[in-house]
Amino acid sequence: MPAAFSYVSTRMLLSAITTLLLTIFLGPMFIGRLYGLTTGQRVRVEDCPMLAKIHKKKTDTPSMGGVLVLFSMLVSLLLWMDLTSMFTLILFMTTAFLGFVGGFDDYLKIKSKSAHGFRAKRKFGLQIVLAGFIAVYLYFFPAAFEKGRFFHPPVAKVQTHSIKSGKVNAISKNLSTKEYMRQFYLPFKKGALFSMTGWFALIGVVLTIFVITGTSNAVNLTDGLDGLAAGTLVMVAGVLALFAFLSNHLELARYLNILYIEGSGEIAIYLCALIGACLGFLWYNGYPAQVFMGDTGSLALGGILGVSSILLRREFLLALAGGIFVLEALSVILQVGSYKLRNKKRVFLCTPIHHHFECLGWPETKVVLRFWIISLILAMIAIISLKFQ
Repeated sequence: MPAAFSYVSTRMLLSAITTLLLTIFLGPMFIGRLYGLTTGQRVRVEDCPMLAKIHKKKTDTPSMGGVLVLFSMLVSLLLWMDLTSMFTLILFMTTAFLGFVGGFDDYLKIKSKSAHGFRAKRKFGLQIVLAGFIAVYLYFFPAAFEKGRFFHPPVAKVQTHSIKSGKVNAISKNLSTKEYMRQFYLPFKKGALFSMTGWFALIGVVLTIFVITGTSNAVNLTDGLDGLAAGTLVMVAGVLALFAFLSNHLELARYLNILYIEGSGEIAIYLCALIGACLGFLWYNGYPAQVFMGDTGSLALGGILGVSSILLRREFLLALAGGIFVLEALSVILQVGSYKLRNKKRVFLCTPIHHHFECLGWPETKVVLRFWIISLILAMIAIISLKFQ
């Protein structure tokens, strides 16, 4: 095998190309099968009757398109990623578990021919189980695999440099998985914001669970208009992939004053697979959509973003770059809170917030395009933070 295939940058590109081509070429056959299974989209009208009129044409569009996205990503994982990496194992487990949860939810919707599938509490509980397992392992038991041949826990290195009297002074410190996982970083700030040790690590576990489940559900809420979630995922994943690639390079990490994380290139490869899959999916999901992602895709892809940010210690960067996801989730929280606490008064005409703008009379394509523009701006700000720390 040529040496070029061992480079992370090469495998990142090949991973994206693989998923892009797979989703595009398998799309027609897959969508045809979905039509045969009558997996039409069910429009909820209970809390937002206007949606029934606005999205009337969508009722026969098949859902569960996330199966194609996840399938192409897993193929790419097997082809281009290091199968002995702990990062690969965690990302595979996240994809498979949340893909199954979302897929079963979509199946129940098809079976009942309604917009309701899994009970929200059960679905949320399963997400917490996965996030809790990952959090507890990373914070307390990473050394469990140290003596094995596979899945070695990653190590990190803090590198700082300064110039005094014309001389460059460099300091580096090695960190175990348990040590680097307990540090939290802010965009635009050099070095760790704080580190949680002792019993405070339990707060870190809670935060990890919140980030993974929150991102998974936020992407699920965003997946309501043609191409909105897929396009936004491309930009957010691109930011995290860049940070993962830079964190994998010892010299670049030192130059940019960011944490070096051994093997984080595998995260970059999988995020590139996500980017390629979402771009290929947009071929059919762009307005007017021929297929929807469904919970199968949105829950898993959101979870992958959340897990990737945890492994890279970039939770706050995810909140910045994924501001659209945060906005969508907050709009639902505010709406529900206002409805319960203010005698059924609403803040928005309909939530998630993209439906609010639809109810104001904005065409669907305009809402999607403007949200994409905002997401692109936030992604650029997140990347700029590299040079301001």
